[in-house]
Amino acid sequence: MRTRNQTDYGKTNARLEELVKDIPGYLGMDHAQTPGGLGITVGYFRDAEALTQWRNDAEHRAAQERGRAEWYRSYTLHVAKVERSSGFTSVDADGSPA
Repeated sequence: MRTRNQTDYGKTNARLEELVKDIPGYLGMDHAQTPGGLGITVGYFRDAEALTQWRNDAEHRAAQERGRAEWYRSYTLHVAKVERSSGFTSVDADGSPA
């Protein structure tokens, strides 16, 4: 959960989203947030080596420290391996996305 003070959060987040793209093995991310402020971000990396490189990035670590000090009341981090993924997209009769 976030704190009320979000000074520079958006700017820092945008910078990190650009920075992580330079990590070999970074595959992308998904993000969602409720109106009440509960959010989830899922980052995808090819392997543990790529994730370790991101975790150890100095600018990323500085942003994490600032996040704990200023922007977050709490958060949980999960590291998991995706064994399978599937999806569904509804389409109209003409074949376009619904």
